[in-house]
Amino acid sequence: MMLIPVTQHQPQGLFCQSEFLRQGENEEVSVLDSRFLRYLCRGNNTIGPLNVKSRFYTPTFDLFPPQRLPFSPQSSTKPVQFVFIQSQSVQSSSSSLGIPAYCCSRIMSSTVDSDTKVLHQVHDNPHDGPDRDTESSVNDAIDVNFQHGVQNIEAVTLSWSRTALMVAFVLIWLVYFVQGLVSGISSALIPYVTSAFAMHSLTPTTSVMSSVIGGVTNLSIAKTLDIFGRPQGFLFCATLATLGLIMSAACNNVEAYAASQVFYTVGINGVGYSLSVFIADTTSLRHRGLIQSLCGSPSIITAWLGGPISTAFLNGAGWRWAFGMESILVPGVTIPLFGLFMHHYLRAKKQGIIPKREPQGFSYYIREFDVVGLLSLSAGVALFLLPFNLYALQAKGFGSTMIICFFVFGILLLIFFGIWERFFAKVSFIPWRFLQDRTVAGACLLSFTLFFSYMCWGMYFSSILQVVNNLTVTRASYVVSTYTVGGFIFAIFVGMVMSYTGNYKAVTLYVALPLSILGSGLMIYFRQPDQSIGYIAMSQIFIAFGSGAIMITAEIAILAAVQEQQYFAVSIALVSMCASIGSAVGLTVSSAIWQDILPKKLAEYLPEEDLPNLPMIAMDIVTQLSYPVGSPTRLAIQHAYGDAHKYLFIAGTAVWALGILGVVMWRNINIINIKQTKGRVV
Repeated sequence: MMLIPVTQHQPQGLFCQSEFLRQGENEEVSVLDSRFLRYLCRGNNTIGPLNVKSRFYTPTFDLFPPQRLPFSPQSSTKPVQFVFIQSQSVQSSSSSLGIPAYCCSRIMSSTVDSDTKVLHQVHDNPHDGPDRDTESSVNDAIDVNFQHGVQNIEAVTLSWSRTALMVAFVLIWLVYFVQGLVSGISSALIPYVTSAFAMHSLTPTTSVMSSVIGGVTNLSIAKTLDIFGRPQGFLFCATLATLGLIMSAACNNVEAYAASQVFYTVGINGVGYSLSVFIADTTSLRHRGLIQSLCGSPSIITAWLGGPISTAFLNGAGWRWAFGMESILVPGVTIPLFGLFMHHYLRAKKQGIIPKREPQGFSYYIREFDVVGLLSLSAGVALFLLPFNLYALQAKGFGSTMIICFFVFGILLLIFFGIWERFFAKVSFIPWRFLQDRTVAGACLLSFTLFFSYMCWGMYFSSILQVVNNLTVTRASYVVSTYTVGGFIFAIFVGMVMSYTGNYKAVTLYVALPLSILGSGLMIYFRQPDQSIGYIAMSQIFIAFGSGAIMITAEIAILAAVQEQQYFAVSIALVSMCASIGSAVGLTVSSAIWQDILPKKLAEYLPEEDLPNLPMIAMDIVTQLSYPVGSPTRLAIQHAYGDAHKYLFIAGTAVWALGILGVVMWRNINIINIKQTKGRVV
């Protein structure tokens, strides 16, 4: 086929020579699919992306009647028709004209009435090769209204093969494996690093800054992924994580280690977040939950490896070499994935799938980033979270002037963010209609509830296993790992159910929530020292199954609500931010309960001769474990632990009322037939 424009006036522009018109007079003609028009002439006899400098067409049209296309007044007032002349194969003509092959794959056969010039359409798809059989048709064009990073990932999925897609998922699995391994090892090494400098007092500050900053930076990373590109943002996060690990290996004081933790936390969290966005970009909504759970399955393995590996380093080369090994592993698995996406991005660019873009100035990025909205939201969330982490360090607690100021300014900034996004933002960070969507609000509320509930008791769970149930550190870590392992195993099952039924609300409301509530409720009873550890493990399995399902369904719910691919990154970041808020509030509640109940119960149960040691017993697990099992003092400590944990699990169970409300708010969207992504996806 050959591409020519049919005009009723003096021909000009792309392939308008009269010999082409005469050549096609007696041949069958076909009209171009309207989406192909995005790739037409720029007015200088070349094939290229349509933009504002086109001589013939405006850049905003999408679907138009085939016989009448919008015609720029700069050239003529008469319409132009583009047709294919059936003189050679689609494949050869696309090569000779420099047209991307996939653009020619979808045409509509037609005949032309010589009097009226009306095209009669008959659908045809003659080029449905073996490489183009996805749920989302590879014949789609990228959406030029999306931000550049989203356009780029659309172009990648339009240009790559099935093999490249499978390689991408293998590399994503490997990155998740290393991320889980590095996180487990680094967490186990923290007390030994601070002990090496004999400055434990700064350890809380290290955790506070890294957790707060890590909770809000995904918002900035989301805009980086949308504007500059997915692989670019991913590489930036991997670089931060690697830099943080190198700083940890080389630090000479606890202050330097605290700074390294900020870089590491932002980077490693950003890597995991970027992988979630990658998976959303390369899967259909129907299979997204299953693929996400499969790609996250390395945690089933790494949950058992962090402790032994960190112990081996501590007994051998030392903790610095552990960080050094991690600083090699992270770039070792992230660079290949970055290279794969960049290779196909450059390939798509060479094929002409990605529109040519004019260089943009600083003001463009200020507008696209919605800097005012981003800064107000990030600062507001950070100031709101800081009091929950710092109040214990203040003499007056939440009554401290600094804590009150943090709360007030944080809330004011969040209110300002809402006003800005509603009335003033030229490019909204989060579209206002999404903030009003009940499914979006429900998904955020459920994510908040999940992490609030876990943090109510999770930070002290290992302690209760060692003190009350007399488990060793290693065996306690195995029971704690039940939460991670069981969660990911059940998430795979839930992903399969959603792929088959297309329903995520029912599995959350009737399976995940009851399991979570049942598990937390059972722990209220089985926390006592006279209960078998088997019942505790059973309760943890219930909690793990429910939490694993919710981790998947909450994300699917918000992605089903926003629908458009350009909001994937921001939506996932929004859920992540709500999870961070839930974690901070839950940790604050658990700390308040623990610090109030445990000393009171110890004073009630401890033998009189041990009362002078009450402050040390309440604050030091080593002292608690030093008393022999079965001794009056150890029994008193166990009963005090049991009473304190009762209130922790009551709080963690009661908060699920908010989770139920969040799920009830969801619209019951069937995800089977929703198309969000383009090109070759799963």
